[in-house]
Amino acid sequence: MNTRLQGRTALVTGSTSNIGRAIALAFAAEGAHVVVSGRDRGRGDEVVTTIREAGGRADFVSADLDGSAERSHRLAEQSRRVLGGRIDILVNNAGIYPPVSTVSARDEDFDRVYGVNVKAAFFLVQAVAPAMIEAGGGVVINLGSWVARVSVGVGGLYASSKAAVESLTRAWSAEFGTRGIRVNALSPGVIRDPALDPAADFPGEHLMRNTPAGAPGHPDAIAAAAVYLASDEAAFVHGTVLDVDGGRVNVAEATPIPG
Repeated sequence: MNTRLQGRTALVTGSTSNIGRAIALAFAAEGAHVVVSGRDRGRGDEVVTTIREAGGRADFVSADLDGSAERSHRLAEQSRRVLGGRIDILVNNAGIYPPVSTVSARDEDFDRVYGVNVKAAFFLVQAVAPAMIEAGGGVVINLGSWVARVSVGVGGLYASSKAAVESLTRAWSAEFGTRGIRVNALSPGVIRDPALDPAADFPGEHLMRNTPAGAPGHPDAIAAAAVYLASDEAAFVHGTVLDVDGGRVNVAEATPIPG
């Protein structure tokens, strides 16, 4: 076990699978006491068991974040109790991506996406920031997305919600940075969930063609970046959206050198 996050506490929302799970495992491996949070207790218990069997510290707190201040505040308070009274690191990872277009989206689709992807994170920061300031500081890491800046022909609702999260990252850095809270965001590229059948078709695979990486990434790549942003190594990093996307945003097309 490494020690970059030794003695720190962390709440990772939506951490029962995929990227959130990888972040929770990586934080625990670096010494943090982690609250694994999500709707599925069975999957949450599995993550906690994996962490504990590796010698780490973790607990599961059930939460179905819907954008209400009540649910976000409740999760923050329950997590504080489990973590011994404080949250040093908050990772706003929970999010949804409904398969709707602009034409087909309903009122409830819009409200649900913005509730989970934007409002839940907003009210969690509202709940944890004052205690972080009182304790001398903390770290907030938000999960944005490459589609917030490079558009595709479907998913405008999701893309706009992630653009809001990335904007909030900068706003929160300005609001809380001088009071000891570092706020940054990660912008993942197309990530393939390891739980999926490796032989099954992956709908997002084509979106990584002609990028430097050439293929979807693994959740561990996002987790490694999250550990960096949470650690003292990133002490001078504020208000940044860190692209971990295989070059999807910054490289128009990767061309192989003939020969």
